[in-house]
Amino acid sequence: MLNENIKAIRKSKGLSQQELAVKLSVVRQTVSKWEQGLSVPDSDMLISISEALETPVSTLLGENVMESEASDLKAISAKLEVINLQLAQRKTTRKKILHWLLISLCIVIVAIFAILLALESPYLGWDYGDPETAVLGVAVHSFEWLFVRVAPIILIGAIIGIFLTRRKE
Repeated sequence: MLNENIKAIRKSKGLSQQELAVKLSVVRQTVSKWEQGLSVPDSDMLISISEALETPVSTLLGENVMESEASDLKAISAKLEVINLQLAQRKTTRKKILHWLLISLCIVIVAIFAILLALESPYLGWDYGDPETAVLGVAVHSFEWLFVRVAPIILIGAIIGIFLTRRKE
């Protein structure tokens, strides 16, 4: 079994006996004896063989490489299915988070609009002769001016985003 597995894995990796022997620092005849079942590598050499063939020792010692490859494909397939499910859950979670962030953004924009309407631009009656008041008044006016022009666009975009990220069942 070990001899057949070493030979099958070596061939599947596209290595000749000589190339494997060079990787293991042994002569080609040693590899040939292992593959013919005339001798068996010691435990240290078995680890070196597994590293050279990039194969677990358990696979080398297993009953049949072809059977283990089939079970490996099933295991890999199962792992990929789990990974795909995790990715789908992450995507769903991100979509929910984005959906609620967009809803929150709409609420904040509407609340700021309501506050601005309730305040009725009090800075317009301030005395701009004082430099500190002038700077504060310009800053508040700039915020209000920019907000009134940009917020509707952001609000429309957020509403569209809410509809695009809603759960479809």
